[in-house]
Amino acid sequence: MQLRPAVAAAACALAAASPALAQKTDVQITGHVYKPTPKKPTKEDVRALTLPDGFQIAPFAEDLENPRIIAVADDGTVYVSQRRPGSLVMLRDTDGDGKADTRKTVAEKKDLHGVAVRGDEVWFTTVKEVYVADRKEDGTLGEPRLIVDDLPDGGQHPNRTLAFGPDGKLYITVGSTCNACAETSDESATVLRAEPDGSGRTIFASGLRNTIGIDWHPKTGALYGLDHGIDWLGDDEQPEEFNRLEQGKKYGWPYVWGRGGINPQDEPPGTTNEAWAKESEEPVLLYTAHAAPMQLLFYDGGQFPDAYDGDAFATMRGSWNRKPPAGYEVVRIRFENGEPKAIEPFLAGFVRDAKDGGHVQLGRLTGLAALPDGSLLVGDDENGVIYRVAAGK
Repeated sequence: MQLRPAVAAAACALAAASPALAQKTDVQITGHVYKPTPKKPTKEDVRALTLPDGFQIAPFAEDLENPRIIAVADDGTVYVSQRRPGSLVMLRDTDGDGKADTRKTVAEKKDLHGVAVRGDEVWFTTVKEVYVADRKEDGTLGEPRLIVDDLPDGGQHPNRTLAFGPDGKLYITVGSTCNACAETSDESATVLRAEPDGSGRTIFASGLRNTIGIDWHPKTGALYGLDHGIDWLGDDEQPEEFNRLEQGKKYGWPYVWGRGGINPQDEPPGTTNEAWAKESEEPVLLYTAHAAPMQLLFYDGGQFPDAYDGDAFATMRGSWNRKPPAGYEVVRIRFENGEPKAIEPFLAGFVRDAKDGGHVQLGRLTGLAALPDGSLLVGDDENGVIYRVAAGK
């Protein structure tokens, strides 16, 4: 399906309301709604997935419902959220064969999504709430305690995530309620920071359309995040942004994208797009538009070759607003001397050409975490699979 008028129509509507804007805005944009045909992967399909030499992939857990965000405790217990049923599932590999042999639902809340583990406690989020629960010796949880009950409404991006920083604070990602608009809550389209008990909540960084994955570089301590770009700017715009997130800084959305790109459908109140751009931080790296970045993880697991230490990995769930499709992969973000240099595919092959000239997709990748042995867990929320990626044959 090809749609031309999405942004152009918005610009025309604004032009009608504002004669000044009518004199300078005339934008035609071609976009697509294009979704590859889903296919449940066979064993042969999994063997055909591509990884760098010296790596292997196999299912860690199967027959899950909607695995989203993954967190791993120090003892190797895996916690994975399932947004659609609204549950938190515990997985354990008790015999060390690389597959989960213990599975139990340990919490249930509507729209449960973000998960973080620290010590003997587990934090998890719904759209508006954050809970914390004590971990028991068998990995199950005690009664959850509500510590936040007033996060902004979800709207278009209701999937909050959680992470603990080197400062011991709890970081909460809050997506925008829309594709591109002036938000009514200052906390929408931000990363928030709070004490572990939910108190003292402040806005850490703003102007972030939908930053789901965040993590800290293990050596520099710098915080990075991958932001979802605006839809309907075209097949190749807006590129996904890899941002260095700093306290008090803003990152462009909804008026500015990428490195100085101007969103034609609106202007910020009381200023100009150009002034807004000067006040906003530019991304440190860009990636293919509409790839849909999910969980982000810096690697210091020790199992992979030394060249991977200090690099990051991220899952890309895959596009619906681009032709040809983008994403459906795990990418590696290369760092040199503590600075990001490039984004490249690491685990690929989930999108394939179809005989009818279209495409087939074998999974939509979401969660990402490292086990204590240094292998990676990669979740596919469409087929209910968590894969384990390990070094070695």
